[in-house]
Amino acid sequence: MLYYRIYRIVEEIVLEIVNELKRGRHLDDKLLAKIIHKHDKRLDDKTQHYSKKRLLPYYLKVKESDSERWDSWDVDAAIEQQLLQILQMKPRRTASGVATITVITKPWKCSSDCLYCPNDLRMPKSYLSDEPACQRAERNYFDPYLQVVSRVRALTQMGHVTDKIELIVLGGTWSDYPSGYQTWFVTELFRALNDGIDSEEHAKAKRDFYKRAGVSNREEELQVFAQEKQREVNSGSLTYNQAVEQLYGSSQAWQSVAAEQVSGLDELARQHRINETAQHRVVGLVIETRPDAITSESLTLLRCLGCTKIQMGIQSLDPTILRLNNRGISLERIQQAFELLRLFGFKIHTHVMLNLYGSSPEKDKQDYKRLVSEKPYLPDEVKLYPCSLVGGTKLCAHNDDGTWQPYGEEELLDTLITDTLNTPPFIRISRMIRDISAHSILTGNKKTNLRQLVERGIETAGKSDCIEEIRYREISTNETDIARLALVNLSYETTVADEYFLQWVTSQNRIAGFLRLSLPREEYVREHQDELPVQPYEAMIREVHVYGKVAGLHATGENAQHLGLGKQLIKAACAIAKDRGYQAVNVISSVGTREYYRGLGFADNGLYQQKRLP
Repeated sequence: MLYYRIYRIVEEIVLEIVNELKRGRHLDDKLLAKIIHKHDKRLDDKTQHYSKKRLLPYYLKVKESDSERWDSWDVDAAIEQQLLQILQMKPRRTASGVATITVITKPWKCSSDCLYCPNDLRMPKSYLSDEPACQRAERNYFDPYLQVVSRVRALTQMGHVTDKIELIVLGGTWSDYPSGYQTWFVTELFRALNDGIDSEEHAKAKRDFYKRAGVSNREEELQVFAQEKQREVNSGSLTYNQAVEQLYGSSQAWQSVAAEQVSGLDELARQHRINETAQHRVVGLVIETRPDAITSESLTLLRCLGCTKIQMGIQSLDPTILRLNNRGISLERIQQAFELLRLFGFKIHTHVMLNLYGSSPEKDKQDYKRLVSEKPYLPDEVKLYPCSLVGGTKLCAHNDDGTWQPYGEEELLDTLITDTLNTPPFIRISRMIRDISAHSILTGNKKTNLRQLVERGIETAGKSDCIEEIRYREISTNETDIARLALVNLSYETTVADEYFLQWVTSQNRIAGFLRLSLPREEYVREHQDELPVQPYEAMIREVHVYGKVAGLHATGENAQHLGLGKQLIKAACAIAKDRGYQAVNVISSVGTREYYRGLGFADNGLYQQKRLP
């Protein structure tokens, strides 16, 4: 009875909002809260209450499954657009132009053993079971299909358009997993987006499969499952890899499931073809790995999977600090990884950690300056975050004996401020924290608004005009006047290519869209021809991105999307390549953008799409 009453009053709130809009009244968050509070007072049970997040799922459900009731509301397209804007939750989720979905691979052995890395046996190495994305993964049995379906549902209920999806696959080192699992995992990601209205039914069948196999997703059962081996890992009597092998390798339930988690490239290719014209198209696929796992062979497979961006754990460019933290990677190998990624056309997203064992604020500043200014490196995007002490890691011993201590807040902010101001305009700082819960951090930064504090510090110092990194300059959900945008071309050199960063900017230097063009050096390509998928005098478009609220496919966006900015960027890039004597332009297109590039004269050509230059 209580449920029915709540259901009925939610309808009354939605109808009141609709009627206010029909009268031409402007409703902001304050007035919306007032309407909701008025109905809250009607409940006898004061532990129950209505919230904004209840309203949109109800509206969408009625529209989808109760057409007679929805028709009686008489909601036209203009009113619906206003209503969706009012009820949308967390609008920045899709402010960058796409809806992002993060998925996590299953627990697996790791070929590295970093000093600071968490050893949560319920997760792949370096992740913790109380991180939001990890919790979602565990509830969904780490199944890629289930993770995507549940996330699309949640984003839709929050009022976000999910036509264009960027998939981010996290879980440590991707290439540590068997190739059959890698292919299966990505195939299921695409299948989940391709299945459309059938996905919920298929998801139910998958959940039943895991239950029958005996794999649990219940918090209390998972704690019991891992707790004994976790104690042994935390005490140092077992390594993470040994414990994972004993836990999952000896589990009949997990092994029976693993036997089904294998797929071939033929089925993946079929799902790719479907996704080219699907309702939910993949416009970006991001994979996480380490520099020493990057080879021509691994990158070729990643392109076959549809990958367009690589997240790569650099952490530091100081050989001594890398050695002290058990990062068995040489600078030469890091540089080779950058070169291969660039010439394969991938967007390069690096992880950088401050406050590692053996480092200092001054060392960190110098290290970051090298990364963003020296030719062998120059990533496109950076995760820049401080090291935190998590229980069960080898770093604990150094904290106990005083050889490692976290930076104070003033030191940390000063370092991050310096790094931010040193970041050039073609690099985006995507994050400044890890999603680690405060109770999991023994010592170190626990503030989730670290970026806000950094930006506030810069603004207080009167240096906000000196911030050039991309994220700070994004137009986000702001309106865009295309007539007032200027196309600015920045060029810089790397060890293997000349790079061009073309950006649409406002008079305040806010960025509405950009393109990354690489012109590989002819002599380098010829020398390494056996390792590379491209020919001499072939340019490469590595990224095209236009900001603003997500617009549906073939629809007109509210901001910069679908205003022709991307097409003009591509036209300008082709003109630059032709002027420099290049004969063709490749683009590392996502599966869901192939149709778009075909419409611009690009033809399918192996791992890429290509346009010959006249």
